[in-house]
Amino acid sequence: MTDSIKKPIRSYQDLDVYQLAYKSSLLVMSEIVPKLPDSEKYDLKDQLSRSSKTVPRLIAEGFAKKHQKAGFQKYLDDAMAESNETGVGLAHCRDIYSKYIDIELCDKLIDDYDKISRQLFNLELAWNKFTKIRTLND
Repeated sequence: MTDSIKKPIRSYQDLDVYQLAYKSSLLVMSEIVPKLPDSEKYDLKDQLSRSSKTVPRLIAEGFAKKHQKAGFQKYLDDAMAESNETGVGLAHCRDIYSKYIDIELCDKLIDDYDKISRQLFNLELAWNKFTKIRTLND
C-alpha cells in the first residue's frame, strides 16, 4: 500500500494481495489463455486457467479461517504454490508461444505473480506476529 494510512481489513477484499491476484487472474483469463493454440486446451490452457483463478479463491477461503492460525496459513501456502505455478505457466507461454501472446503483458503478469507470492509470504509472517501479540494481550 502506498498510502501511509492503513485501511482496516474487514474482508478478504481489503487485502492488497487479493486485489492484485484477482486483477491478474482476469488478465490471464481474458488476454493470455484465449490466445494459446488449441493444442494446449488440455494442458497449458487448462492448468493456467485453474491456477490463476485459484489464487484469489484460496485467499478468500483462507480469510474465513483467519482465527485459526494453522487453517489460514495452509490456505496462504496453497495460494503461494498456485501463484508460483501460474508464474511458471506464464513463462512457458512467453517462451513457447510468443507469436500468439503479448510478451510485455506476459512479463508484467510474471512479475505480478512473483509479487503476489512475496505478498502472501509476508502476510503469513505478519499474521503470525499479530496472532502472537493478540494471544499475549488476551
